[in-house]
Amino acid sequence: MSVSRRLGRVEEGLELLNRRAKTWNIVTMSRIQGPLTGKILRHALELAQHRHPALNTRIVGTPGRLYFEAGNAHLSLRVVPATEPQQWLEVVHEELNQGLDPQTGLLRAVLVQMAQTTSYLITTVHHAIADARCCLQLHAQLLIYSEQIWSTAPLPAISSLPALPPIEELMPPELRGPDRLLRKARFLLKNGLQMLRYRPQSLGFEQYAPIPQRRCGMVQRSLDPEFTQRIVQRCRQEGATVQGALCAAMMFTVAERIKSGKHMAVRLSCQSYLDLRQQLTLSSEPMAVLASACRGYYTLEPEVSLWELARRVKHDLASGLKHSDLYDNMLLSKELFEFCFTFPRSVPIAVSVSNLGRVTLPEHYGPFTLEAISFAGSNTLYAGMYGTNVTTFQGQMILNFIYSQPSVSAGTMEQLIDHTLAQLAHATQPTELTAIAPP
Repeated sequence: MSVSRRLGRVEEGLELLNRRAKTWNIVTMSRIQGPLTGKILRHALELAQHRHPALNTRIVGTPGRLYFEAGNAHLSLRVVPATEPQQWLEVVHEELNQGLDPQTGLLRAVLVQMAQTTSYLITTVHHAIADARCCLQLHAQLLIYSEQIWSTAPLPAISSLPALPPIEELMPPELRGPDRLLRKARFLLKNGLQMLRYRPQSLGFEQYAPIPQRRCGMVQRSLDPEFTQRIVQRCRQEGATVQGALCAAMMFTVAERIKSGKHMAVRLSCQSYLDLRQQLTLSSEPMAVLASACRGYYTLEPEVSLWELARRVKHDLASGLKHSDLYDNMLLSKELFEFCFTFPRSVPIAVSVSNLGRVTLPEHYGPFTLEAISFAGSNTLYAGMYGTNVTTFQGQMILNFIYSQPSVSAGTMEQLIDHTLAQLAHATQPTELTAIAPP
């Protein structure tokens, strides 16, 4: 964004969430070994700001007339000397529950320095200028710059990337034509009819709170490489995907809690987030929001198997891509967010999975080693939703389960996660095991 411009509709919707719910921004966390200091990281952030015009912009104006204004953006950096092993996780929870001041800058960074040479780099980036994939890429870029700064050799020249237009202008021409309003109307009608037909259930509210009073909770679980590989291999054997298997296991978990031991069918909605870069032929480096969601509706009969449900999710995602549902969902995201603000007791989504799959970033950057990397999209808006953000790096799958409190309590979330992972362990064993106890 070398020049100021008005926010697109998708970007406006995401700033609406930041202002009214302190939510939907991207929190990325990396565990790093090496002599990373606040001074080195501050210099690296300045180089990244030069590389990415989006990081040197602010959002100004009033709702309905919001603009990106280039220049004078401040990237906040805080250095925290840790006194407890889990202090980095406390910082993550703080970041998940703190909105960004868009008139100051659209990125905030925290360096949590642990014992010896271990540190955690935690960034919070406004979702209007980035999605999870480019945020992970940004962490790798900061480590590349940190290596160059640490070496004290002359820094290579860094060129600025070209500014990207709003996502609406990157979509296929047929989606931007004169019939776009008709397409929007058809998409809204289709979703409305599906909601009426399926009347999907959800976890609901353990305790209701207005949106401004809700908080985002997170539980992180790491799967060892052997378990991760077992899931991947079994998905191939079953003609499913890891995305589908995670969705199915989480829907099974929610269904078991709703049934409470009864023999009954349960109707659920499940939302999957997918990257549009391949469809738009864009690389992962430019910072922009280039991810969208596809929602499916499922009736879980008592006899349905996890792998049958996983294959249904795979089929629905392929169908959504074919019929451009992902683009339609993005174009109407602002309206969907406003619906949730108007009806704060609604629970439109029971399960949500955003899986980036195998992360192919380098592990070593001179004196710095990237040991783990994952992300979380903050959520307070969707109460009663069971969601997770997933990455697989160096063979290890990390799942960051996100939930809105107090609609779901921390104790309930731990039970749900334990049951989901038990479902996956059971489904990937070579022989049948005993039934999984409900959460």
